[in-house]
Amino acid sequence: MELTHEMLTRLEKLEQKYAVMGQDMQSYLDGLLYADYLTYWDYIHLDTLLSLQNPKTKIPDERIFIIYHQITELYFRLILDAYERLAHDENRTIDLFKRQIKRINSYFGTLSDTFLSMVGGLDKEEFLRFRMSLLPASGFQSAQYRFIEVVSTDFHRLVHHTKRSSFNVSSDYKEIYENLYWKQGATELATGKKTLTLRQFEKKYARDFINLAEDVTTSNIRQLYLQLSSEEQKDEELISLLREHDLNANVRWPLAHYKAAVKYLNREPLEISATGGTNWQKYLPPKNQRIVFYPELWTEEELEAWGTKNYQ
Repeated sequence: MELTHEMLTRLEKLEQKYAVMGQDMQSYLDGLLYADYLTYWDYIHLDTLLSLQNPKTKIPDERIFIIYHQITELYFRLILDAYERLAHDENRTIDLFKRQIKRINSYFGTLSDTFLSMVGGLDKEEFLRFRMSLLPASGFQSAQYRFIEVVSTDFHRLVHHTKRSSFNVSSDYKEIYENLYWKQGATELATGKKTLTLRQFEKKYARDFINLAEDVTTSNIRQLYLQLSSEEQKDEELISLLREHDLNANVRWPLAHYKAAVKYLNREPLEISATGGTNWQKYLPPKNQRIVFYPELWTEEELEAWGTKNYQ
């Protein structure tokens, strides 16, 4: 076969690429000769993926529960990837800003849809049986969701609203961490002490949360927005996208979980505690936490009614 000009040009570029790294292009070409064709199942490691569901019981619906939470963590990874692209792009533009926030909102939308599918398809009696084998594990222990919160806004904005006024962007991050809102949801209902779920979680991730907060002090999404020009900050589409992100993360997502908890854990005359012993009744309702990533984008009336409206 005759080598075309286009093929010769590509070979020349390849040779230049490998020469820069002190590599021999011909050796890489030899490798291509021996390499097999890529298949879909090998590329996404399908066999491995399908082997990662290991129920603790023989109750059929437990597999649904596991797969849903694995899907959730993968979408959390996509949200964090979208943030990283935004934060680390040296040629960041407002168009890139909007594109990445659109991606984040799209991923949250898919998460909400799949959550409804799980809730609608999970048998209540089966759930109440297999959940006891999961103690003390809890969805509360999703570190990636906490990472999303940290990269979205200033760290002190994640302090429980009753203590938030005592902190600001200059406060010590270790002290802020000790007062994060979600810690109040991980206390034993009877004693008020930290649950084993929280103690496990903090042992593994506390330092990661603090380090990440320090790393994104000037590059979390709120700060990136505030660093835009005054004209760009008025962009109506961007404002709408950031407000949507606020609602997705701080109203719709926790509210969906609260509704699910009521469905599965509310049994008269006593409410059933969550698997980790978390105080879900007070922790999950967004109106109790009042976490807002971008307070400057909301009116006083909207902030006052936070979490009480039916945002669709």
